[in-house]
Amino acid sequence: MANLKEIRDRRESVASTRQITSAMKMVAAAKLKKAQDAIVQLRPYADKLQEILGSISDSLKGDEQNIYAQSRDDENILLVLITSNRGLCGAFNSNAIKASIHAALDTYSDQMMAGQVDFLAIGKKGADFLKRNGYNVIFNGSEIYDDLSFERSVEISEMVMKLYVAGDYDHVDIVYNQFKNAATQILAIEQFLPIKMVELAEEEPSMVHTDFIFEPTKEFILKELIPRSLKLQFYKATIDSFASEHGARMTAMHKATDNATEMMKELALEYNKARQAAITNEIIEIVGGAEALNG
Repeated sequence: MANLKEIRDRRESVASTRQITSAMKMVAAAKLKKAQDAIVQLRPYADKLQEILGSISDSLKGDEQNIYAQSRDDENILLVLITSNRGLCGAFNSNAIKASIHAALDTYSDQMMAGQVDFLAIGKKGADFLKRNGYNVIFNGSEIYDDLSFERSVEISEMVMKLYVAGDYDHVDIVYNQFKNAATQILAIEQFLPIKMVELAEEEPSMVHTDFIFEPTKEFILKELIPRSLKLQFYKATIDSFASEHGARMTAMHKATDNATEMMKELALEYNKARQAAITNEIIEIVGGAEALNG
């Protein structure tokens, strides 16, 4: 059994750790509220715009101006991995990293063998892992979290879109954690480019040949709406991941605080046992000494 000083030192250490994790939990909760409000307000608009974009893509297929929906052979692949800059958020980062590596080694195994799979990392945790393990990272966008905004997201999404248009990449996927609630994050791998067209159900054959009325013009949609929608989808993925990060960190710090509280209870019990044993030993020594003197 540890002596009283060792137990006291451990209790002080655990108490200090509990104070830190509790403070981090409150900070994460405050940041989560702001990020959650942002994604809850953005998601319906982004999802509807993506639905509209996917629906009209079929009617735009074959149009030479629709450069974002051109069908190509998936030779050069770009995987956009979105993680966080900081840790202490459970399996948040590791799940996204594992999913991106699995996609590279499994889904795009032929391209990976040919050296045709590159990564774009948003978040230091993902970027550091990829570089450390020898994966080709064409860009590190970790600084976006210094002041996360639509404008800063657009800078990265425009770069990705230009690389696709230029033919440097034939397929772009985004790997990130989708926010559901503070305790749950859903790992998502979404096709960013080319635009994924809506697959109609068999029971809806009448919708297959729907004629769309374009207003103001089809050219305007090609030039303005499609790029705007792509930029918004990219921003939504970034905000989703940002909210998920704070939710995961709040949950992790909550569990850490509970564990520290439970450990303090166990240490208190151990301390009392050790103290009682020390008192008992002192009494035995006193009694033994008194008997020796009387004898």
